[in-house]
Amino acid sequence: MDESKASEASGAGDTGLADLPARPLRADARRNRDRLVAAAASAFGTEGVDTSLEAIARSAGVGIGTLYRHFPTREALIEVVYCREVEALVAAAEDLSCTQPADEALAQWMQRFVDYIAAKRGMGESLKILFVSKSPLFAEKSGLIPLALKGLVDRAVAAGAIRADADSGDVLHALSSVYAAASGPDWRERSRRLVRLLMDGLRYGAPARP
Repeated sequence: MDESKASEASGAGDTGLADLPARPLRADARRNRDRLVAAAASAFGTEGVDTSLEAIARSAGVGIGTLYRHFPTREALIEVVYCREVEALVAAAEDLSCTQPADEALAQWMQRFVDYIAAKRGMGESLKILFVSKSPLFAEKSGLIPLALKGLVDRAVAAGAIRADADSGDVLHALSSVYAAASGPDWRERSRRLVRLLMDGLRYGAPARP
């Protein structure tokens, strides 16, 4: 990542413009922005953060000028993609808790965590820059995933669906290990197998169900 881009990203909040109320986007502009974020999330997850911005714009069905109007730097786009991934994972925890038995909600959410990690791996170096720059949006979102997982684990423990000594911090530590696993064409499937084994371990020794 070139230093001028890192400096631009880290200094973005120094102009005072961040304190002004954001002007609402028109419906068509909102759709374009959403398509760009979705296309970037897919590209970063499969090809990495250095994927061509022109290719992202083409995939979203817009011109490169439209991309830069919404995201003046690559880091600005990466930050929004990261926040989108976090929000989707947190929303999934809520949805699964309402629709699935406690252990199934946890199991399915942990599989979705693999997809989140895939996107995060693709954005790795740029996420480090955002962390160092103390981006307020990045800081705001970073604590949401542990809270979402804690809710799922606590619910499964209370239901007797997983072992009583399960700790959400330990589970998150185990889940996060897939981030550092060696890359390869089978990375995602190996990670999913690991998560299934982790879930089997959580179910082992759970109180008998009525």
